[in-house]
Amino acid sequence: MIDYAAILKANPCGILATQDGTAVRTRVFQYLFSDGSKVYFCTSSAKPVYDQLTAHPDVSFCTHPADFNPVLSVNGKAVFVDDLALKTRALDENPGIKGIYNTPDNPVFRLFYIDVSEVETFSFAEGPKSYTV
Repeated sequence: MIDYAAILKANPCGILATQDGTAVRTRVFQYLFSDGSKVYFCTSSAKPVYDQLTAHPDVSFCTHPADFNPVLSVNGKAVFVDDLALKTRALDENPGIKGIYNTPDNPVFRLFYIDVSEVETFSFAEGPKSYTV
């Protein structure tokens, strides 16, 4: 199995794909941290992406280093958590996010993880690979 957490940590900004009714939506998102097969992100409950994630939790997050070696996608279900310790960690490790939400008990600050079920990679040297988690 590839160390996808290390790739995410080195390349935290990527594209999150969600379902919006019958349409697919993408947007830039920032990876926060991992715990086993849980890959954490956050958003505001006031954003459309929050409604998309709660209505259709199947998601994909894709990122890559500058040389595209490898392109990484983590796929699974989005699960929202209301754990103040995890929210505190997210804010403490990401000053930009802390500047938006200020405190872990902010009612619009929503933490979620992708419960990773599949990891896909692509490199020009090795082609596509898929791993079941």
